[in-house]
Amino acid sequence: MRKRHLTVALGLLGMLCVPAHAEARDISRETLAPNDGWAAADGGTTGGAAADDAHVYTVTDRAGLVRALDGGSATPKIIKIAGTIDANTDDDGDRLDCADYATDGYSLKKYLAAYDPRTWGSDPPSGPQEEARQASAARQAERVVLPVGSNTTIVGLGSKAVLKGAGLQVSNADNVIIRNLELRDAYDCFPVWQPNKGGLGDWKTAYDTLWLRGATHVWIDHVTASDKGHPDEKEPTHFARNYLRHDGLLDITGGSDLITVSWSRFADHDKAMLIGNSDSATGDRGKLRVTLHHNEFESVVQRAPRVRFGQVHLYNNRYVVPEDVHDYRYSIGASTESAIRAENNVFHVPGHIEAADLVKSWNGTALHTSGNLFNGYPVDLLTIYNAYNSASERDLTADVGWTPTLHTKIDSAEAADREVARGAGAGRTP
Repeated sequence: MRKRHLTVALGLLGMLCVPAHAEARDISRETLAPNDGWAAADGGTTGGAAADDAHVYTVTDRAGLVRALDGGSATPKIIKIAGTIDANTDDDGDRLDCADYATDGYSLKKYLAAYDPRTWGSDPPSGPQEEARQASAARQAERVVLPVGSNTTIVGLGSKAVLKGAGLQVSNADNVIIRNLELRDAYDCFPVWQPNKGGLGDWKTAYDTLWLRGATHVWIDHVTASDKGHPDEKEPTHFARNYLRHDGLLDITGGSDLITVSWSRFADHDKAMLIGNSDSATGDRGKLRVTLHHNEFESVVQRAPRVRFGQVHLYNNRYVVPEDVHDYRYSIGASTESAIRAENNVFHVPGHIEAADLVKSWNGTALHTSGNLFNGYPVDLLTIYNAYNSASERDLTADVGWTPTLHTKIDSAEAADREVARGAGAGRTP
C-alpha cells in the first residue's frame, strides 16, 4: 500500500514540474527586432501584429488562404498555415495538373513543331499556338499567383507548414512578415520560347516562389524555398536548351527597399535570388537596400544573390555546393552600380571549384569582403577575383560607399557555419 502511495506522489510531483512554456511558441505577433538589418530602418517592420481577432486566420487549403489574403488588402492580418497547401487545386480542393489549365488547343507537341528554330527562325513566337499558350498560362496564374498586401504576417504552424506550387507576390505593399514556412515548387506549366535570349535562345518561366516588387519593409525569416519535387535538371531538352519550369526562389525588384532575409534556406535551384532586375531600371538607385544574414544556399547554381544598384549586406551566410551540383556558375554577382558588403560568410565547395569562381561581375565596380572562409581557410574574395578575372572584366574596388549600421551580432564565419547548419530554414524557428 505504501508503494502505491509513493507512486501517486511521484506522479503528482512530475505534473507540478512540467515547465510552463511547454506549449509551442506563438510567433504570429512577433515583430522584427531593432537593428536587424535594413527592414528595421524607418520605423521597422511589424507585419500584421496590429490585427484584431477577426483578422487572425488559420488556413489549411488554398481556398482558405485566398480568403485570408483578401486580394492583397492592406487590412492588418495574421495568416497561420497548417499542414500542406497546394495552390494547384480547384475550389473544391481537387488537384489540378497542366492538362487542366491547357485551353484553345494548346499542346507542347504542337508548340514545339510551330516554333522550331530550324523552320520558324529567330522571331518571337506568334500565332495560334503562342496565343493558346498565353491563354493557358493565364488560367494557371489565376490559381497560383497569390497577392500579399500591406500589414500582413504569414507564418507556418509547427515544423511542417508547406505552401506548394504557389507564386507569392508582395507587390507595391509595405510592412510584411513571412516566417517558418516552406515554399516549394512554383512550377510553370507553360514556359515561353525566347529565340534571341543568350544568343542560343532559352525558355522563360513565369513564377518565383516569392517575388517582392515595389515592396518595402519586408522581413523573411526561417523560410525554406526550393524546387523540391520537380528539379529543372531532370526536365527534358527542347531546341537544345533545358526546358525550365522554375524562375527564382526569391526575387527583389521594382524599387523594393528595406528588406531583411534571415535564417532561411534556399536549395536545389538554378537562379536563386535576384536583387534588381534590369541595368536600365535607374529608378532603383537609392533603393534595393537588403540584408541577408544567417541563410543557407545549398545546391544553388547562381544568383546567391545577383545584385544591381542595391546596398546589400551579406553576412554570416553558409554556401554548400555538392559534388553533383548541376553546372555551378557563381554565388555572389555584382552588377550595375551594386554596393555589396560580404562579411564572415563560409563556402563549402568541391575541389574543381576555385575561390575565384565564387564571385562574378557584370558592370559591377565595388565589393567589400572580409572574414570569409573557403573550405575552412580564410579567403580574400576581392583580391582573388581581381587577380583571376581582370584580363576580361574590370577590377572591383573595396570602397562600396557605405558602412552597415543596422545588423545583429556578426559571428565569426566558423560560428556561423555551425549555427546556420542547424538553425536555418522552416521548422527551426528559435
